Amino acid sequence: MNLFGKVTRASLYVVAAFGTAFAHATENMPGGPAVNQLNFAAPATKIMAQIHWLHWMMLVICAVIFVGVFGVMFYSILRHRKSIGHKSASFHESITVEILWTVVPLLIVIGMALPATKTVVAMKDTTNSDITIKTTGYQWKWGYDYIKGEGEGISFLSTLSTSREAINNLAPKSDTYLMEVDNEMVVPVGKKIRLITTANDVIHSWTIPAFGVKQDAIPGFVRDTWFKAETIGTFRGQCSELCGAEHAFMPIVVKVVSQEDYTKWVEQKKKEMAAASDDPSKIYTLDEQKERGAKVYAANCAACHQANGKGMGAFPALDGSKMVLGPKADQIHLVLNGKNAMPKWGGVISDGDIAAVITYERNAWGNKTGEVIQTQDVANARAAN
Repeated sequence: MNLFGKVTRASLYVVAAFGTAFAHATENMPGGPAVNQLNFAAPATKIMAQIHWLHWMMLVICAVIFVGVFGVMFYSILRHRKSIGHKSASFHESITVEILWTVVPLLIVIGMALPATKTVVAMKDTTNSDITIKTTGYQWKWGYDYIKGEGEGISFLSTLSTSREAINNLAPKSDTYLMEVDNEMVVPVGKKIRLITTANDVIHSWTIPAFGVKQDAIPGFVRDTWFKAETIGTFRGQCSELCGAEHAFMPIVVKVVSQEDYTKWVEQKKKEMAAASDDPSKIYTLDEQKERGAKVYAANCAACHQANGKGMGAFPALDGSKMVLGPKADQIHLVLNGKNAMPKWGGVISDGDIAAVITYERNAWGNKTGEVIQTQDVANARAAN
């Protein structure tokens, strides 16, 4: 292909990409940003409603000051310019003016600070919560543990559900593109939800604009915040702290439901967790482990090692890897404890899932070890740590 052809083809790709972006930019995202949105997200909590009011109150005050100061300045420049015969005045400081331009700004600052302080104090008051949820940031997903209140004992991971095909422009994009997850946080409407935030690897930030919540999740630290949703619906946010190469693929989705529906969800979730719990003594076949492991790999590993196992950047290829094809004990230890950029999966996913994904990796792509890793193998390795 000649140079002109290459340039033309590249231009067509650019036009097509912009066309796709504009096509999807014309639809409001349910629970997320709207087309041509200039203001904050519509408030779903009283705190966010107060933030809206503070924003507009301070904007109006600043606008009035701007117009007043620059209005007087430009009026003085135009009406007292030398070209129409005005001469500069000679005078000393005025005590009255000194007092006025000290006292008036002070009163304005106090008038802005008092309501703002009241809202900030309310934002930090996590007492008397109805439900407490521990929120842990991982590269690149969120872990939720319901540790107090109705739903206590529920635990799950929330991972981006947008397909890699859609991300790579090989499949259509939905109206919740990059803001959809496989497991939503579910909470009842009208209940005070306390969030305890921390992180497993780097700094993340749990953010839902409609709730007025943005709380950093820091490794080795425990911080907390709260919200009380006043409206039933689905609300979306994203990690708001640069946390690595997949930062853009770490959405947050909270589903607010009625108390009756929440109780039903709790019952259903606990049944699912009980059904999914692994019996360490159970022996799985190669096909069973590969099928389960493929799902675990797609949800947790493909983002870094790619779906084809070829690796990316700091994350090595798994297809043909000496680690994957070597002793299984070494790979189990690596997955449990992590190394360098790889997180410690031992505290994130179950022993059964680890056994399944290792079996998948050792028998996928060009790897054909024929080995089956059982849940008991991982449990024994964990006990030996």
